[in-house]
Amino acid sequence: MEKLVIEATKYTPEVNFDCEKHILEIKGKSYPENTSVFYKPVFEWLEKYLQQAGDEEISVNMELIYFNSSSSKILMDFCDVLDAAAGNGKTITVNWIYEQDDEDALEFGEEFQEELESVSFNLVEKAPEK
Repeated sequence: MEKLVIEATKYTPEVNFDCEKHILEIKGKSYPENTSVFYKPVFEWLEKYLQQAGDEEISVNMELIYFNSSSSKILMDFCDVLDAAAGNGKTITVNWIYEQDDEDALEFGEEFQEELESVSFNLVEKAPEK
């Protein structure tokens, strides 16, 4: 299976899913014109990956500095897929990474955390850059 790498743009996040290291990363801003079109290959890759992944621990790093409401829904759907896989025995850790002074990102992370039952969900405060 190939890695999934989508370069960041002004409106879309960087997506870097490494099936060998079992690290899935979404980073940046997410407010594409058509959210479902942008995320369609992400969901297709994720479904395929989860079907073939063995007992390896999977880490998901989500570091979004801004996302719109349609992206929020898609990201929750993404987390629901992970949660269902974890409920079926996969070991999945989601790291919600946010800037120290970004209260909105922290609140969204807390909301996502409340909705999920089977994944291990960590709110990770990013150290300020010097």
